[in-house]
Amino acid sequence: MTSPDLESFIAEAAARSRLQAEPADCVLALAPLMLALIDRAGTFLRPQHYRSDAASYTRNLVYAAPDSSLSLYAIVWMPGQWTPVHDHGSWGVVGVVEGVLEERSYVRLSPDRGADEGIDLARGGLVLLRQGAVTSFVPNPYHIHVTGVPAERSRAVSLHLYGRTMSDFNIYDVDARTRRRIAVAHNES
Repeated sequence: MTSPDLESFIAEAAARSRLQAEPADCVLALAPLMLALIDRAGTFLRPQHYRSDAASYTRNLVYAAPDSSLSLYAIVWMPGQWTPVHDHGSWGVVGVVEGVLEERSYVRLSPDRGADEGIDLARGGLVLLRQGAVTSFVPNPYHIHVTGVPAERSRAVSLHLYGRTMSDFNIYDVDARTRRRIAVAHNES
């Protein structure tokens, strides 16, 4: 980290997250920090944080805590790029630096008994997040969604702060009623 703005954000985010036992309290404490950070993104985001790939959305690591307690990614979404339907297994706070990011939620209809089969999901609501918007999520009871940019919109760039190193997550096959854990790649900065 070479930017005072980023260093200050990381120090304050780490301190606030350690003080909160509950994920909902954690995102409540961190969302205002993200709101301020996205206004200063130009002071610390470098060209490597804007890397993209024509085949898929791109996760560019900005910061990872040595103890894996926090991670911050700049994610670049080109038109038509989407995540799979997934959950995070963590709390998270997201701020939009550029463009409009779309989040489509899913509602879990079947109880989670730890099995990766027999999972009934129904489509839920839609949230459009413009530049300057901040959203958050907690892992329980469920936060299952798909995020991306429709083909008719321009590129979006968002900052994602997680309560762990986000190197894997669960993806869901809605029609097959299954989930599986996958590793997710990122570019080092």
